[in-house]
Amino acid sequence: MQAMTNSNDIQETFKSASPQFNYGGQAVIEGVMMRGSRALAVAVRNPEGDIVVHTEPLSEKIYGGRVAHWPFVRGLTMLWDALGLGIKALMFSAEVALEEENEDGEEAKEPGKVFEGPLQWGTVLFSLSFSILLFFVFPTFAARGLVTLFGWSEYHVLENLIEGTIRLLLLIGYVWGIGLMPDIKRLYRYHGSEHKTINAYEAGEELTPENVAKYPLEHPRCGTAFLLTVVVVSILIYSLFPPMELGLRIVSRLLLLPVIAGVAYEFLRFSAAHQDNTFIRWITKPNLALQHLTTAEPDLSMLEVAITAFQQVVLYEQGEEVVPETAVLVEAPARNPAGHLAT
Repeated sequence: MQAMTNSNDIQETFKSASPQFNYGGQAVIEGVMMRGSRALAVAVRNPEGDIVVHTEPLSEKIYGGRVAHWPFVRGLTMLWDALGLGIKALMFSAEVALEEENEDGEEAKEPGKVFEGPLQWGTVLFSLSFSILLFFVFPTFAARGLVTLFGWSEYHVLENLIEGTIRLLLLIGYVWGIGLMPDIKRLYRYHGSEHKTINAYEAGEELTPENVAKYPLEHPRCGTAFLLTVVVVSILIYSLFPPMELGLRIVSRLLLLPVIAGVAYEFLRFSAAHQDNTFIRWITKPNLALQHLTTAEPDLSMLEVAITAFQQVVLYEQGEEVVPETAVLVEAPARNPAGHLAT
């Protein structure tokens, strides 16, 4: 792992960049993952207070091929972001944030190595399976059980409505419930720092923690907004289906998942690009409102981490010299007793 400190050259080079509104990311343990169209960077603050960064190019097959530009098909890359890249970034952040030693007293494995090997694929498979069972299969079972219990079996439109309502309540309840956990509350603050950084960049603001802190927590391209849109689109599409046996009903839900994800992504992409339209802003208010459950106000040290990750992605995509793979990029800054960066 290499060690470097920030230089004014990075900020000057970064300021010369023309804003491109194709960036996203997610919160990780004590850090943020930022992704562009050609690279990702994960920045995590370790126990010593340093910021450790991992930067790597994105797969050209997924992000650079023709499929990545096909409407409705390209939405599947959003699912890969949320699962594949997101889980790898979380594994990396856990390695850095904890920096555990093994039983022999030797240093733990290189954090960047979590981006390799079969463990990440097993974790992705488990996470995907759990999400499908919880948010798509269970609501289908529950809705059929309720209409059977109350003798409403002939009202298939009502069954579809109950299924969609259960799915929506599960999503809201899940993000609210895990947000009660102290560790997740802190994760949500890093989620807020990610949004604020991207909002500030898209506004053309110089990216300093003090400047970024002024920007809102919500962002129309948020993954939380994508999940809510998937649920709403699924309610609309599934409501068109005629009555069917429970087994066939479950199969239809699973087979249509890629279609629903594609439609949801295109809607999210279109609405994010037309926030100047009053009607678009009105229909996307639920997406922004749900983000109040998954974001919280970050402190300046959290914003510094998000800015560091974002700058690495932009510099990488501009062809500038960046830290390869994994490195300690920023030394521990001075802080006041409240934990904020000293100004």
